[in-house]
Amino acid sequence: MTANKRTLISSALILASTLLLVAIYYSPVWWVALTAPNYPEEAFPDGVRIDFHMNGVFNGCKKINKAELAESEALDCVHEMDTINHYVGMYPIAAGGVIERAFSPFLVGLLSVMLLGFFCRKPKIRLLIMSAGFGMIAVWMSMTWYGKAGLDYHNAGYIFALVTSMDQDTNKEAVASVGNSGAVSLAKLKASLSGKEFVESDVELVANKKPEETSQKQNNIYLLKSIFDIDQAKKPKEAREEWQGNGSQMMAWHYQKNLGRYFNNPAEITPMVKTMSLVSHIVFWGILGAMLLMLFGVWKKIILLNWILILVPMALPLFFIIEYSGWLYWYGHTLNDMGAFTVKPFMPTVFGQGKVAQFTTHSYPAIGFFMMMAMAIMLALAALMRRKQGEV
Repeated sequence: MTANKRTLISSALILASTLLLVAIYYSPVWWVALTAPNYPEEAFPDGVRIDFHMNGVFNGCKKINKAELAESEALDCVHEMDTINHYVGMYPIAAGGVIERAFSPFLVGLLSVMLLGFFCRKPKIRLLIMSAGFGMIAVWMSMTWYGKAGLDYHNAGYIFALVTSMDQDTNKEAVASVGNSGAVSLAKLKASLSGKEFVESDVELVANKKPEETSQKQNNIYLLKSIFDIDQAKKPKEAREEWQGNGSQMMAWHYQKNLGRYFNNPAEITPMVKTMSLVSHIVFWGILGAMLLMLFGVWKKIILLNWILILVPMALPLFFIIEYSGWLYWYGHTLNDMGAFTVKPFMPTVFGQGKVAQFTTHSYPAIGFFMMMAMAIMLALAALMRRKQGEV
């Protein structure tokens, strides 16, 4: 194979991997299901199933269209699995991977820029591409994580997952708030909780928009804000927090709400929230630091740092398995004492079938993980070709 042909093939593999990375972000990576005699196959053909995406956990149950079991909408199996798990003291599914999910769009953007940087063989152009790409990610991430109304810049799927993972009873208090009549009800409730008199100006401006003028993403953000405001109104004035609508505030508050959904134990939950909030700030600055380090490596032509541009995206399937296994271990070994049944700490099944009480657990890769593997293979081939040519 000639050098030119090898270069062309390696470049095509890198570009295809970059496109595949985007597809992976919007695809289920892994799925988990619970089956038991009290969940008959006729009503639950896949059991109580949930799908793990990079940006959230979504309902894996499908709507049943049989005449005897006709459903207007699919059962919310995320909520169903949370209900099952809490009996043994397990925290809700949304309590896991909170930082990974919150930073997922920026991390995918980071990996994409790294691949585009490795795609370019000329150091000066590589530095220019990576500087522009990393600069845009830094601005985007800063506005989303710390800026006012930063959730507007976040991924719509992530916002949707935040809403659907909230306790359904809590949602009922605010679900009507998207729309004119619901906004009035919400404003009256907030005024009542805060001991104030209701006035029409309390109604949020977004409620006066027609449905076609407000996107589903904005509706979901407003719903989260409504639940947040109701939650804050229940607290003493000195403990209330003003809505900022950014990623940092949402992650900490949403994490706390999910930890306390079934187990109202502030002494245990508050330190966990503080720790996770601190880690999120470290991750934010860590990402910025990693981008600066890679730019320095390209500028100084440091071989090892240049190889990182392809080696890190190549290892994405390994990173996912490590993260997934780690969080499963956390779920099985961080059991709240307030659970209805006492069980010994255990390691949930990572791959295959397992058994917990009367439930059979199923844990298998989905299309997104197979795409990760395909991407890793393509990048490995591209790296070998570059290495044979003595290029980085």
